[in-house]
Amino acid sequence: MWKVYWSKSVEKELARLPDFIRQKFRAWIVAVERDGMSAVRQLKGFHDEPLRGSHAGQRSVRLNRSYRVIYIEQKDGQIRIAQVIEVNKHEY
Repeated sequence: MWKVYWSKSVEKELARLPDFIRQKFRAWIVAVERDGMSAVRQLKGFHDEPLRGSHAGQRSVRLNRSYRVIYIEQKDGQIRIAQVIEVNKHEY
C-alpha cells in the first residue's frame, strides 16, 4: 500500500500556491494512494520522470507547466515529498 508524506516546510510551500495547483497536488496523492505508483506513472497528465544530476534518486511530477512536485519513492511503499517548486522560464 502506498502512502504519501510531507514535511511542515512542504505544507508552507503548498499554502502559498494557487488553489488549482493544490487541487492537482491532492488529486495526484489520491491517485497514488488508491492506485499505486506504477499505475499513476502511466497517466500522461502528470509527466512523472526521474531526475538527474544533484537530484539523482528523486522524481518529478508536473502539476502544470509552472509547478512541480519533487519526491522520493521508498522501497516500503512510502512517498516522501521533498518540495513543491515553481519552475521559471530560463533565460537564453
